[in-house]
Amino acid sequence: MTPDIKLTGFAAGGGCACKIPPGELEEAVRGLTGVSDENVLVGLDDGDDAAAVRIADDIAVISTADFFTPVVNSAYDWGRIAAANALSDVYAMGGRPVTAINLLCWPREKLPMELLTEVLRGGMDIANEAGAPVTGGHSIDGPEPVYGMAVTGIADPAHLMRNDAATAGLPITLTKPIGVGLLNNRHKNTGEVFPAAIETMTALNREASQAAVAAGAKAATDVTGFGLLGHLYKMMRASGVAAIIDHATVPHVDGADEALRDGFISGGSRRNLDWVRPHLRADGISEEDLIMLADAQTSGGLLVIGEVPGYPVIGETIAGPAGTVTVR
Repeated sequence: MTPDIKLTGFAAGGGCACKIPPGELEEAVRGLTGVSDENVLVGLDDGDDAAAVRIADDIAVISTADFFTPVVNSAYDWGRIAAANALSDVYAMGGRPVTAINLLCWPREKLPMELLTEVLRGGMDIANEAGAPVTGGHSIDGPEPVYGMAVTGIADPAHLMRNDAATAGLPITLTKPIGVGLLNNRHKNTGEVFPAAIETMTALNREASQAAVAAGAKAATDVTGFGLLGHLYKMMRASGVAAIIDHATVPHVDGADEALRDGFISGGSRRNLDWVRPHLRADGISEEDLIMLADAQTSGGLLVIGEVPGYPVIGETIAGPAGTVTVR
């Protein structure tokens, strides 16, 4: 369907790499506080993946929203990736998504409505796979195509995973390979298609989340636009502990190393590394290895404090200055 249209060419950024840089975002929201309520279990304090509000002793409602510009040229795959990415925030907190609504901006005078149908079909297919029916949405006409979802989920408050609950002395598990930001940037510039990247970005974090909760994990986040280093730094800072990462144990998606070698590095990834560098100890680690660890991911895996069976352990938490990350 309309194969000559290059969706990524209609956006300045792509996927989660088009996020506002983390340092700028934190400065913009500094000092903003929400209403104090004992039932708000997770709110504005530490920039967690979603909000969690207790509505009964054994039920918390999880609420989140996520959207971005095209990360691939296939409208259907973009819809799938955006939906999986939005649903991931619920899984990162140990929840189960129950419903989703579409969030859409479409340049209707530039792009055909048939492509819009494909985007929405992709999002609906992933939401159906997650068991979260799409129940509505909101759309506007705008200069760039933007798509995502607002997702509502539920969780047991006693088993909620959050980004400020890490303690020292535990393994760190990563449930998806990194490097999709490099491949997405290569795709945008060359048109090359990378099935391994699409496969990992459209994969739900459902099984990983269930395994983490079953293993007793209390702290987790998902790895998206701020990269592995950025999201780990945020979690360590919020929890008041430090971390060590063994970079050789971090899995890379097929083709990512070649994309790094050939220089397909997004500006977002460089900004991620600049943001965490003051808190980074990386003697003897190459700049290329650090860029990979800071690569801006879209629909990445879960970063779990604790060992999750079936997934690689990439480091450990330690006592130390809050937010310090050592790469060895």
